[in-house]
Amino acid sequence: MSDMSSKELVRDRLILENELPKIPSGWSVERLRFILTESKERNGKEPVGEMLSVSEFRGVVPKVYDSEEQRRTDQEVENYRVVRPGQLAVNSMWLNHLGLGVSEHLGHVSPAYGVYDLSTRLVPRFAHHLVRSQFYLKIYLRYLYGIRPNSFQIKANDWANIPILLPDLATQKAIADFLDRETARIDQLIEKKQRLVALLGEQRASAISSAVTVGVDEDADLVPTSSQYLPRVPATWRVWRLKHLAEIRGGLTLGRQIPDSLQTTLTPYMRVANVQAGWLDLSDVAETPVTDAEKKRYFLEHGDVLMNEGGDNDKLGRGAVWKSDIDACVHQNHVFAVRPNDTRYSDWISLATNARYARDFFYLHSNQSTNLASISKTNLSRFPVALPPFEEMNAVLDVLWDRVGKLDLINAKTNNSIDRLREYRAALITAAVTGQIDVATYGKRGETDRTFDRIEEEVRN
Repeated sequence: MSDMSSKELVRDRLILENELPKIPSGWSVERLRFILTESKERNGKEPVGEMLSVSEFRGVVPKVYDSEEQRRTDQEVENYRVVRPGQLAVNSMWLNHLGLGVSEHLGHVSPAYGVYDLSTRLVPRFAHHLVRSQFYLKIYLRYLYGIRPNSFQIKANDWANIPILLPDLATQKAIADFLDRETARIDQLIEKKQRLVALLGEQRASAISSAVTVGVDEDADLVPTSSQYLPRVPATWRVWRLKHLAEIRGGLTLGRQIPDSLQTTLTPYMRVANVQAGWLDLSDVAETPVTDAEKKRYFLEHGDVLMNEGGDNDKLGRGAVWKSDIDACVHQNHVFAVRPNDTRYSDWISLATNARYARDFFYLHSNQSTNLASISKTNLSRFPVALPPFEEMNAVLDVLWDRVGKLDLINAKTNNSIDRLREYRAALITAAVTGQIDVATYGKRGETDRTFDRIEEEVRN
């Protein structure tokens, strides 16, 4: 058998085994172990460059810290792997989220990463797009194993045998140039839309803050109060402390010891992640064993305002109304259940917890640690709420819901457009690196622009 026929046999087998798409006849396919060489370089006493991490959307990027206290000391990173521009960095525990990429930065990564030198037969930017394409994600998912989604692993032999598509260098460069150009255009459009989403969020927050502090009547007479957080309110309103409007109930402690003699029922519970600013995220509701006595004590009632006792400062204190979305549900000890004396005021109290003055109150009345904060039941009870007469409150809410509804509609359409653009970006990369489109003619036909127009039209309709 000739060398050429042997290569063709290996190529055909790799295509069949990995369900590769039909690729151009001039492209070769080889196993990863023949294309990558693991780098053993470590930091040592002097760290090389900056700390790097892998972003799901951007690949290898400088690590962003929430606080300076999170930064590692030089001694702590002595054994960290060095990453040089043009090397592939791989977080194998994050491959299900495309946790890899060819670096453009000099720096270092956790010892848990793999770092590889590329063969001269690979153009680095082509390799970056190739291994981060949706097609390769399917290959990684086929080989990953483990129990927890964010700590999957891939066996060394499976990793070494992953197929790598190899066009000639000129074709690789053409594909990389095309994708760099087109993805940059898409990213700019996504960024523009994300700025609009941020602006809509600010307008929404402003509308809520204004409604629950001064109402919607711009000509209303405002009178001074004794509250530093609500210094002036409409003359018909009154400022109350939360403890006078509602009962504040602590939550269930998880991990507690339950006597074997007590019967328990696996029960859903609300935690900090479920309580968003004005709404409940029920996409991931956890369950815990609960006794009958605990059910009675921590059972949520329709109209309860759930408020976060702890978390980062963005999560702290934010509230949402429980509207019996789940038949039987309790709340954990990091979530307060604020039970209004009159549930007709539930929405108003919830809105007040998400107003801008509430952010100041919760920050100043909380215990701050390195990354988290918490507020006590006693301090929460002092939270001020400006309450209008019932009929006036309903009139304010009618105007507010109308404003917020319009903003939410624009926000939903904009986010839908962003999702579609990201889907198109991923599909374009996969099509280009697997040879399903001719990049030399695709751009000239204006396919990207037509896709942009089609996405915008679908969102508008």
